[in-house]
Amino acid sequence: MRAAQQIPFDLQHRTALGREDFLIAPSNEAASLWVDRWPNWPAPLLILSGPASSGKSHLAAVWQELAGAQSINPEMLISKSAEQIAQAGEHIVIDSIDPWLGERAAETALFHLYNILKEEQRSLLVTMRMAPSHTDFAIADLASRWRAAPVAVIDAPDDMLLASVLIKLFSDRQLIVSNDVIQYVLPRMERSFSAAHDIVTLADRLALAEKRRISVPLMRRVLVELQEVA
Repeated sequence: MRAAQQIPFDLQHRTALGREDFLIAPSNEAASLWVDRWPNWPAPLLILSGPASSGKSHLAAVWQELAGAQSINPEMLISKSAEQIAQAGEHIVIDSIDPWLGERAAETALFHLYNILKEEQRSLLVTMRMAPSHTDFAIADLASRWRAAPVAVIDAPDDMLLASVLIKLFSDRQLIVSNDVIQYVLPRMERSFSAAHDIVTLADRLALAEKRRISVPLMRRVLVELQEVA
């Protein structure tokens, strides 16, 4: 048996203040490079696009810290004017904006916000599951601007990234795991960070309750129990 941190995976680490390390892998490297390019973006808007639980919000938080940006709730798009939203901070982050695209009032605010930030050389970062090219916009002028903006795509986590996340989650709980445990779990789990969190949480609970080590048989039970409640 080896401590989790002794299992070799060649990944860089980027720290987001107030959050766990952001692990860079092929599935998110291109998106991470877009964040690094700020403030030299070709447009006032950067779109982080990718499936659920792929790390979009985490990378957005990395940029928020880097740029000193202010995160706003997307519901403000229908309760506040673009001018009021623009006053929230020098730069703006809007996470999980998908439900509000197609809503004319929200898009009107986004259109005017985009123009304000462009005129004042400020930046906006949004996260969404859909690609702008596949989104049905209510306002054509907003659609043209968003479809011309750079899109930083984050793919579903690959095996290397998921393995590193599992290792880190176990290590954060001072749990020792073998490479066999990680290799058993990887092909059998849902490809998401939230699934990795659920797996480690349940494994910790069972191991503590039964005073057992983290083993392949225990992980088999974890996966079965999680599948039953899914």
